[in-house]
Amino acid sequence: MKKIMLLILISIMLTIPVSATEIETVAPPDVALDHMPDSTGDFGKDLWYVIKSAISSLRPDFAEASAVCLRVFSVVLLVSVLQSFHGLGKTAVQLTGIIAISLLLLNSSHSLICLGTETVREISQYGMLLLPVMTAALAAQGGITSSGALYAGTAIFDSILSTAISSVLIPMVYIFIALGILAAATEQDLISRLQDFVKWLLTWCLKIILYIFTGYITITGVISGSTDQTTLKAAKVTISSAVPVVGNILSDASEAFLVSIHLAKNAAGTYGILAMLAIVIGPFLTISIHSMFLKLTAAVCGVFSNKKCSDLIGTFSTAMAFLLAMTGTECLIQLISTVCFMKGMG
Repeated sequence: MKKIMLLILISIMLTIPVSATEIETVAPPDVALDHMPDSTGDFGKDLWYVIKSAISSLRPDFAEASAVCLRVFSVVLLVSVLQSFHGLGKTAVQLTGIIAISLLLLNSSHSLICLGTETVREISQYGMLLLPVMTAALAAQGGITSSGALYAGTAIFDSILSTAISSVLIPMVYIFIALGILAAATEQDLISRLQDFVKWLLTWCLKIILYIFTGYITITGVISGSTDQTTLKAAKVTISSAVPVVGNILSDASEAFLVSIHLAKNAAGTYGILAMLAIVIGPFLTISIHSMFLKLTAAVCGVFSNKKCSDLIGTFSTAMAFLLAMTGTECLIQLISTVCFMKGMG
């Protein structure tokens, strides 16, 4: 096994320069370049630049999300008014409203699902470019076995997650939405149960991958160190609330991430970490805004006692939450793996 790893690493080192500055030449996709600083030096300032750049570009997303939700709210309000008139079939009016809401939300949801899928693909592809460079750099400093094991573990988890997202989880999100529409239109208890089962299956598919990954991190001890407990607690709360569905699991790795940020201040992989954050932060915030507006709309529509319409809007909001969980999971796996190499290189 060690001989195979050695042969792989030698082939990598023959094709990839191993100087520390070479890592900075692994450029992110064009969509992330808009959020990247002109030069990297101070990790804290560079990170704040990435965040500010992403936030400053969110105005169109706010406008689009609010416009879609305003139309949906208008449909729900109209349905509630029409159902109050005698002589009009309440079932027919509600079915018409459900169809209208579905048509309004399907287009934007499909665009967001495509955005999330593309983001996961870009993070995975960037990791395929960055991690071999860092593997070769770590191997060149004597960490042949550790670099090979780390690269193999990262490649396996990334391959499983990216393949599962594109081939299994994304289709399941569409099935979840379709079942939500059918449940609202037909009021069949069996369909609602099927939707709950798909939701449970989506949740546990992501959780199982993360449990294995965090277990791998814990058992191997690839990241060790200490950080301020107050900061750690704040980080766990932030990650738990920011990433739905799997936030509690991701927060378990927050200490490793905080240690990694400390290491990143003087590490050659800083550019790679910033690039990964630049790739994911824009889509993550965009999907978050739409999810937030949908949740707010569902809550307001629930005031009109139109539970079916409110539940349908909540279905689309939950679908966006799954997208956030997928993109956040893929990004964190790549970040922690990059930092493991940075720690090995000192």
